[in-house]
Amino acid sequence: MSASGNIVTRTLAQSPLIAVVLYLAALGLLVTTSALSIGDILDHQRTLAQSSDLLEQLRGRKPRGAALSAEHPGTPFLEGPTVTVAGAALLQRVASAIGNVGGTVQSSQVDVLGTQAKDGFVGLVVSCEMEQPSLQKLLYDLEVGMPYLFVDQLDVQVPQLTAASETGTGRIRVVLGVSGQWQGGK
Repeated sequence: MSASGNIVTRTLAQSPLIAVVLYLAALGLLVTTSALSIGDILDHQRTLAQSSDLLEQLRGRKPRGAALSAEHPGTPFLEGPTVTVAGAALLQRVASAIGNVGGTVQSSQVDVLGTQAKDGFVGLVVSCEMEQPSLQKLLYDLEVGMPYLFVDQLDVQVPQLTAASETGTGRIRVVLGVSGQWQGGK
């Protein structure tokens, strides 16, 4: 044995407190390493489970979560025996969403014969007015709620600021193009 090995052995033999502290430090390092490894494995399993659920939802084998469907009830497609009725349902849904955020519909035009109609899509262009903070709530409601709707066009006109309206919280004009898919009365 070398001289340095003899010094370490002699020191540990003479002072058991140093040996106990070194033993506890090594044990603590092993326990910490084990705990971090187990936590990492559990995180990977959780991520894998979430990815598998998402894949099943995208493949259409598993319905969307119960909490989400309870929050936004309805079917994912526009309903109605004819495309005209489906267009009316789309107009009713969008007008209701605009009214829920305190807006008013100025004009609307339903497009049941457009370029996307052959794929089963019904389009709608709506001109409306609302308070500026309400626009985000409206877009969220349209894109998250049922039926699935797609915002195809969004034009916002903000009123000019004058000395009388320096706050900038006036009503804005919005032209909104929305489409949804109709399943042909199925």
